[in-house]
Amino acid sequence: MGLLPLILTGGPAVGKSVTGRALAEGRARCAFVDVDDVRQLVVSGSAAPWEGGEGRNQQRLGVTNACGMARNLLAAGIEIVVADVLTPETSELYRRELPGCLIVHLMVGLPEARRRAASREVWLTDDEFRMLHEADATNPPYADQRIQVDTLDLRNQLAVVASLWNEGRSAG
Repeated sequence: MGLLPLILTGGPAVGKSVTGRALAEGRARCAFVDVDDVRQLVVSGSAAPWEGGEGRNQQRLGVTNACGMARNLLAAGIEIVVADVLTPETSELYRRELPGCLIVHLMVGLPEARRRAASREVWLTDDEFRMLHEADATNPPYADQRIQVDTLDLRNQLAVVASLWNEGRSAG
């Protein structure tokens, strides 16, 4: 059974990070990369993905850097889960940089996303939160699987994603 990089995407507060970290913790050798953390390595002159050309350039750089780490970890026999808010453009970049990756798009309605966000620290303004959620819904990334998670608790969300990942690993 080969190593299959798992990419989790979706709008804010859909559960990408908590699901990704929990999945990684349940494996024998697995890393978790939150691409927001990779992008935040730029401490001077940073730009959010929605802040014009420089933001989009830094978004692509974050993907490229995350994929470089993923390739290195995979080469060492360590599985990888990546969490990122993908667009159609960045999902194609993941496909190019991590051939054979499994992209799973977690989807949630805005009311449920706001409810989930209320239980954690949010780094986005209300306008940014809504804009990212709407962009994910109206211009979704290319994904292998889509899961509506509004009614799933964390345990069930983990089980569904783990099942898809295991199926993908078996098929590869």
